[in-house]
This record gives sequence, C-alpha cells and structure tokens, in this order.
Amino acid sequence: MSVDPATLAAILGMAVVTYLTRISGLFLVGRLRLQGRLKAAFDAAPPAVLTAVIAPMVLATGWPETAAALVTAVAATRLPLLATILVGVAAVVAMRAIG
Repeated sequence: MSVDPATLAAILGMAVVTYLTRISGLFLVGRLRLQGRLKAAFDAAPPAVLTAVIAPMVLATGWPETAAALVTAVAATRLPLLATILVGVAAVVAMRAIG
C-alpha cells in the first residue's frame, strides 16, 4: 500500500498541532490568573462540553438513552460531576440491558 507524501505530511502536521494544542494547556494553566467572568467561563467548560457530547445521543436514539439521561439529570442535582458521570454510564448500561 503506497501513501501519498502530501497526505502523510498533512496527517502528521495535524497530529503535531493537535498535540501542541492539548499540551499547551498544561504549561499555561499555572500562569493564568482567573477571576470574575473568566473564572466562571472556565468552571462552566467541562459541563458544557459533556452536554454537547451527550445531547445528540439523548435526542437521536431510543428510550434507553433518554431514560438514562433523565436519571443522570436527577443525579446531577445532588452529586458532583464525576459521580454524575458514573451514574450516567451505569444508567445507560442498565437501560440498554433492559431494553
């Protein structure tokens, strides 16, 4: 199988840029002073990303995913984020086993 050099260079370039983007956060986090609205925005990012990933599955699939999303939403009112994620995973596994 032969690989076009331009395609390989594009793939490697995208990999390097992706890696640098991800690792730059580790180096910059100690230098940032977050206060006020910026701190609120950074605190809101993880739940926002999680919602953006999960919402299409909840809306475009069957009843097990929708029921698991409701269970997770209730858990989110009482539990921290990591515990809520664990409840959500367990709920979707259980609902898929039932249905």
